[in-house]
Amino acid sequence: MSFLAKNYNRKKIAFSKGKGSFLITVKGDKYLDFVQGIAVNSLGHAHPKLIKTLNIQSKKIWHVSNAFLIPEGERLAKKIAQKTFADYVMFQNSGAEATEAAIKVARRYFYSIGKKNKNRILCIKNSFHGRTIAAIYASGSKKMTEGFGPKVNGFDHFNFGDHKSLKRLINKNTAAVMVETIMGEGGIKIIPDWCLKGLRKLCDKKKVLLILDEVQCGVGRSGDFFAFEKSKVKPDIVPIAKGIGGGFPIGAVLMNKKVASGMVAGTHGSTFGGNPLAMQIGNTVFDIISKKSFLNKVKKKSEYFLNQLVKIKKKYPSIIKEVRGRGFLIGLQLHKDQSTFIKNLMDNKLLTIRAAENVVRILPPLNVKKAELDLALKIIKKVCANY
Repeated sequence: MSFLAKNYNRKKIAFSKGKGSFLITVKGDKYLDFVQGIAVNSLGHAHPKLIKTLNIQSKKIWHVSNAFLIPEGERLAKKIAQKTFADYVMFQNSGAEATEAAIKVARRYFYSIGKKNKNRILCIKNSFHGRTIAAIYASGSKKMTEGFGPKVNGFDHFNFGDHKSLKRLINKNTAAVMVETIMGEGGIKIIPDWCLKGLRKLCDKKKVLLILDEVQCGVGRSGDFFAFEKSKVKPDIVPIAKGIGGGFPIGAVLMNKKVASGMVAGTHGSTFGGNPLAMQIGNTVFDIISKKSFLNKVKKKSEYFLNQLVKIKKKYPSIIKEVRGRGFLIGLQLHKDQSTFIKNLMDNKLLTIRAAENVVRILPPLNVKKAELDLALKIIKKVCANY
């Protein structure tokens, strides 16, 4: 009997160790892990530099209150700011906390300039911004909000790609538009560059903020450090998490100087967010992933992998409807429910995970080897052939 709550439908498999792209079960079976904690283990399992950083820092200091200076966090914030649009960084523990904080930043900014009624956030219907009470209502998903009333007010929704609805819904009370640059849970759907550019112009025209949620698609996952970089837009606020910790819980909100002006002392806090142990690991992850040579390898390998997946789709068009994604945030949309397909992949020792719209989500570590990609392709072909 398990004493864990039943809020997860867990597969009957447990792992004892991992190395790179692979996981080993308690029974000794080896699996190619293309879930990686749902885009969390950006450098795979047991990366030697992360182990070294953890060991060194664990012997120094783990945690101090944010009532004091934390040099490790100062260093990471400086690196992120110098690499991106951001002027300020506010560290959290998770993606849900980061999106919650992003909402607070947007609302607080308008409050601070005397526009107290400008507090509504416009989001894509059936998007995903986390599992906290406000975040599930931001997502606009009936399934996620069922049983968690009363409704958290302050969110409006438009359908993916419905630009007329988006424009119509922006009103005098709208504070920000918040979208995932690449929708993860929603089915690996990319917001096109031209659309992001148009969104930035629209937000400027309407005098509302642009929040780009890069919790899943950020930190190298798309092949660029942030997915929005390809479109050359500058958002006002960006929540991140997952990949920046390489498996260690880290979240953050990136802000430009304008919106950060509203976040004065006492407006937000986090007991564990930005602790020295997390920050030192974040520094190591950042130093590896932010290198141009590393990101170029991600682009090259992911282009190869995506091209090979398209070939498989062409061979099995009755099974695979569409290949989606960018970088190593990849989805195979099937014609029918993906559950059996995912199980068959798992039976052949390849781990993947579902997303909306019958999508099989494929999330290799960013430092995956070409031979490992070829092994995954071999397994996918085999499953298609026997499906």
